[in-house]
Amino acid sequence: MIDFVRKPRYGYNDLLEIIRLLRSPEGCPWDKVQTHESIRRGLLEEAYEAAEAIDARDTDLLKEELGDVLMQVVFHADIEKDAGHFDMDDVCDGVVKKLLFRHPHVFGAAHEDSPESVLVSWDKLKRREKGQKTTADALDAVARSLPGLWRAEKIQKKAADAGFDWRDVSGALDKLDEETRELRNAVENGTNYEEELGDVLFAAVKVGRFCGVDPEAALSKTCEKFIARFRKVEETVNARGEDMSALPLDELMALWNNAKEQLR
Repeated sequence: MIDFVRKPRYGYNDLLEIIRLLRSPEGCPWDKVQTHESIRRGLLEEAYEAAEAIDARDTDLLKEELGDVLMQVVFHADIEKDAGHFDMDDVCDGVVKKLLFRHPHVFGAAHEDSPESVLVSWDKLKRREKGQKTTADALDAVARSLPGLWRAEKIQKKAADAGFDWRDVSGALDKLDEETRELRNAVENGTNYEEELGDVLFAAVKVGRFCGVDPEAALSKTCEKFIARFRKVEETVNARGEDMSALPLDELMALWNNAKEQLR
């Protein structure tokens, strides 16, 4: 058994130490065999759970979820420390230097007078820092692991900053109509419907961008709306003592439309 000092309250260094102990030869059989790849999904899940706590405005839950995110960060850094590449001090050193470089209006002689101008400056400094000489380089640098709608939005915004965009939403809507027709043709012909569906989603994101709509948030709200309506339909069917899977589609759709009206 490893003797870990019990305290009324722990801090950052205690987290570093307990992760080190869990991954030590005498530590946890599961923790000490994990790799970046095996816990990659855990990092993503914890980040999404923290985001959900923010959306719920639950400060106690947010405290817990931020701790889980930090634990993941420390775990990944400890793997690299064992490999002799870097440790958490190196991680902190890098991010502090990055913040100093990207805030010349705070730590230097530059001047920015609005949040918008700060973002423009930040993007320019980031591109210089990353060696992105062209807009195509910046597009290619958008993380491929981002959710698809989010990645599409970021790519479109960078392209628009370079002048590659419709003048107004009407052009984006026309493009969405065009892509929808092409998707219908692809489905009817049984060819390349994955590509055409991707084009429809990409075009829909562009419409949302012109309207100031976050596509991820819009789709998430639609999911919640679908669940609420489905629950209403299911409750109605169950109250009648019937099996939902045995009902004809037209009857289910009638119940759906009724639920839609009730939940407006």
